[in-house]
Amino acid sequence: MDAAKHILWVYPSLSRSSPAGGFYFPDDAFFTGHGTGIIANEEENHTIVRIAFPSGRVTWTYGHPRAAGSRPGYLDQPDDAYLLKNGMVMVADARNCRIIFIDPAGRITNQIGHVGACRHNPPYALAYPNGDTPLRNGDILVSEVNGSYVDEISPSGGLKWSVHVPLPYPSDPQQIGPDRYLVASYARPGGLLEFTHTGRVLWKYRVPSGAGMLDHPSLAAMLPGGFICVNDDYRDRVVIIDPRTNKIVWQYGHTDRAGRAPGYLSIPDGFDLLALDGSTPTHPYTG
Repeated sequence: MDAAKHILWVYPSLSRSSPAGGFYFPDDAFFTGHGTGIIANEEENHTIVRIAFPSGRVTWTYGHPRAAGSRPGYLDQPDDAYLLKNGMVMVADARNCRIIFIDPAGRITNQIGHVGACRHNPPYALAYPNGDTPLRNGDILVSEVNGSYVDEISPSGGLKWSVHVPLPYPSDPQQIGPDRYLVASYARPGGLLEFTHTGRVLWKYRVPSGAGMLDHPSLAAMLPGGFICVNDDYRDRVVIIDPRTNKIVWQYGHTDRAGRAPGYLSIPDGFDLLALDGSTPTHPYTG
């Protein structure tokens, strides 16, 4: 979709077929390869799929549709799959309580956390990780839902810091500046929190009712210019918030009215921004 809210591309469609096992419950989708591909994790389908853009040709898959597991080749509720610059795919294998790294041949080459060790003790154990954002320095920003923690962990498993955030369900943290982090509160009413690695709160957004209230927002990221884009899942919209005024200044979707027609959304659960030069300003550290 462009900024004028025109729908430019849809997947799947009559000319773009779904991968084997269908395209079910895509939780997040991010552009890859300077806008030549897309990677999406299908959370309740327990799979990851990569497709070429704009052709929609399936180029890589991992996982077994509708079959959760922890053995090699299986996932259990994958969340936030990223294609890294070294060609590896990183994903939060949420119900298996680990972050895994998968090579192009489909082999797990490394992991953070362990299957069955679902408690807060990073990097050895992770309490239901639902976010694994790659950072400029090569580290990973991890959100642990159970206990409400955000951690910075190196790919080799070194813990840089861990902080408890005052949210019931921290979702998909992002780095937005030197020692500035943004995380969504996946709750009703939901909110947004900007904080430092020590837990100092720099900014927050939480409207308890009315048009500005968020209902289970799952991803927030800063756009060029400082505005905050949020998918407001259960209010069926994507909004842009001006943090200087705490007001919604742009919206796609009709509030609390799910639909498939142009102008409508139904539980939007992810977004990414593709610039004219093929860069991805919201996730610049991926492949």
